[in-house]
Amino acid sequence: MNLLHANDRPGHYPPSWYAATATPLAPFPTLAGAVRADVCIVGGGFTGLSAALHLAERGLSVVLLEAHRAGFGASGRNGGQVGSGQRLEQDALEAMAGREDARQLWQLAEEAKQLVRDLIARHAMPVTFHEGIAHACWHPREVDHARAYAERLSRDYGYDRIAPLDRAQMAALTGSEAFAGGDIDHGAGHIHPLNFALGLARAAAAAGARIFEQSEVTGLAPGRPNRVETAQGTVTADHVILACNGYLGRLYPEVAARVMPINNFIIATEPLGAAGETILPGNPAVADTKFVVNYWRKSEDGRLLFGGGETYGYRFPADIPALVLKPMLKIYPQLRGVKVDYAWGGTLAITMSRMPCFFRQGTILSASGYSGHGVALATLAGRLMSEAIAGQTGGFDLMARLPLPRFPGGPALRAPLLVLAMTWYALRDRLGI
Repeated sequence: MNLLHANDRPGHYPPSWYAATATPLAPFPTLAGAVRADVCIVGGGFTGLSAALHLAERGLSVVLLEAHRAGFGASGRNGGQVGSGQRLEQDALEAMAGREDARQLWQLAEEAKQLVRDLIARHAMPVTFHEGIAHACWHPREVDHARAYAERLSRDYGYDRIAPLDRAQMAALTGSEAFAGGDIDHGAGHIHPLNFALGLARAAAAAGARIFEQSEVTGLAPGRPNRVETAQGTVTADHVILACNGYLGRLYPEVAARVMPINNFIIATEPLGAAGETILPGNPAVADTKFVVNYWRKSEDGRLLFGGGETYGYRFPADIPALVLKPMLKIYPQLRGVKVDYAWGGTLAITMSRMPCFFRQGTILSASGYSGHGVALATLAGRLMSEAIAGQTGGFDLMARLPLPRFPGGPALRAPLLVLAMTWYALRDRLGI
């Protein structure tokens, strides 16, 4: 089954709070006939739209093909958290890549956060960057680790924006007594992700990129030039960027073997009013330390946006609120009985290492598999691929040097094996191991 059509209406955004509150963007046309471009981009999320914008600003002719609407996939459905660092902590990156590359990876991640803020400001997007992401620890040993890691980032990387929180401080910050403590990163933040994606689309189109929606790619023939096919048209291009993330399918097996689509879910409560005044009173976003992470924040109109739960098949569950309310009510039992106004799912992508998959084969480039850390890094990936096409390969090559292991078992067995592994980690979460 094709994930592009497994859970959504063709050409429509999911029934999310983001879609309900987004600044509308008129649809782009569907590709018809044959066109020529310097670069053809497949996928209209953060990665593809950022690449389109940066390439067009360099003066290259760009065609972007999106199967549904700009920001349709994970880019328009996620928790909106713009986190610091890479998906792995610096200790793990030093062991994986060496100290010098780990330092450069940290700097790239800092550039990624700033890039999001700069793009919002430069293109006057209807997006507010709310500062602060708290990391809520369930167990005292995690609090000790968080404190030690913040001290290390300050000492070895010069990053001093993280403040430790004890149990009482975390309770005051979150409005929940569930946590042993944690920290808050004042250098991170959260945004309306769909409005950011649509802002990128507006900016890319204004810069000269040609965007085509409801133009699902059905075939890719590498060559000089490459040929990209849709049901109603073709694009010939000197370079191709694959920005499909969890929706890549069988389009390019070399990348698909290293990137696994998974589903995640979010609910938006009714506006909480007075009942929500003690919940996140300083308006940070929060992520906890579960392996299957819970994440939440307040919306501009006073709702709690709470994400959690994962599935690994094609179909979303029939009752998304039931799946997500369970962890939410463990953290906020005072919200029992609250009405859920919106519930939606999305397909993201993970890798074996949890680091993004940057891949280049000839004139075809790809970046995907952000493993839940993609708002900033996907936006940066688009810029890095535009630089690589222009001959400035340093940032792209740094990311591409990271190990890119294939999922064991190939396409047929990777999902069952992942389910076994994730079931084990979910059990560890429940047992507090």
